[in-house]
Amino acid sequence: MNNFIVIKGARQHNLKNLDMEIPRDQLVVITGLSGSGKSSLAFDTIYAEGQRRYVESLSAYARQFLDQMMKPDVDSIEGLSPAISIEQKTTSHNPRSTVGTVTEIYDYFRLLFARIGQPFCYLCGNLIAAQTVQQMVDAILEHPLGTKIHILAPIVRGRKGEYRKELLAARKAGFVRVRIDGVIRDLGESINLHKQRKHTIEIVIDRLLVKSEPGVARRLADSVETALKMAHGLVGVLTEDGQVRVYSEHLACIQCGVSYSEISPRIFSFNSPHGACDGCDGIGYEVSGHSESEEWTFDTPCKMCGGGRLRKESLAIKIGGLSIAEVTHLSVQHTVAFLDALILTDREQMIGQRVLKEIRERLEFLLNVGLSYLTLNRPSATLSGGEGQRIRLATQIGSGL
Repeated sequence: MNNFIVIKGARQHNLKNLDMEIPRDQLVVITGLSGSGKSSLAFDTIYAEGQRRYVESLSAYARQFLDQMMKPDVDSIEGLSPAISIEQKTTSHNPRSTVGTVTEIYDYFRLLFARIGQPFCYLCGNLIAAQTVQQMVDAILEHPLGTKIHILAPIVRGRKGEYRKELLAARKAGFVRVRIDGVIRDLGESINLHKQRKHTIEIVIDRLLVKSEPGVARRLADSVETALKMAHGLVGVLTEDGQVRVYSEHLACIQCGVSYSEISPRIFSFNSPHGACDGCDGIGYEVSGHSESEEWTFDTPCKMCGGGRLRKESLAIKIGGLSIAEVTHLSVQHTVAFLDALILTDREQMIGQRVLKEIRERLEFLLNVGLSYLTLNRPSATLSGGEGQRIRLATQIGSGL
């Protein structure tokens, strides 16, 4: 009995009190005339009951986040396991959808590059190192004499929330001004931020003129240290032209002054303003066409990112000598070879082993369904129907259900 799925009294939709046994661990095809009940049996009965039982086995807390299916009209089903369903549909025509995003492999690569990627300067190509307070002070004092600057502590960068506690804490600490979304405001006034909008909040630590006097350098060093402590290693310098340059005690190029304020998965997302190329908005190509006809074409690779979709800072972070865009240009087969040949330190191996395991498993599923020739940056809209179906199959199998 364990070798069969036993169905008794199936009456879902146009099924007429159906009793049947379906062999397990085999490929079973359900055929019949249109309207004979194929979908009612496969999707609305077997899949629905398997999914419903699986969801009911979860905790009440977990179930509140999931859509629960109605119990199908059937007397009993025995020998049923948790089920997955892959519908027959066309691939996405969204230009942002790729093989990597559909299979979720790209999400794991974003995490991998954020954890063990090595940042390089996109100007000189040197490996980026941490900046000391003295190096930051020296760089700030390179501004022309007499330049008015604000030393800022960026405590919030592009995140949603009201941040009342943070503003109150800054006021209690003795600070008078804050720069919110590019506007300097008094901390003593009533500040109400929209909870569902992203905000950038920078506490004004000090205001001063760039001078060659020793006292200015000492004061600047104290202000920089205060900002670094308050903003967890970041300090911003606002100049008269309204530009803010962010320095980091963690990552910066001493020669060119290029700084990385953070290395997180979101800077590798071409669907996020933190990672998307400013030239093409993460599409990878220059967009041409007419809004009236809505016939858009994507022919020429973006000049700023070269088709990599990401900001130059993100493309300068590498693993094994390749950026995340260069890795996604490889075929699935060559990506597996790249990962197998990757030489990591003990620390990098310890940090990245779980992510690498997930990536390898998903790549292996793509190999098993005959898609070794595809690249992870291949747009979903260019896939054939069979390729799209096999990708969805590999994605579901890779979920580990």
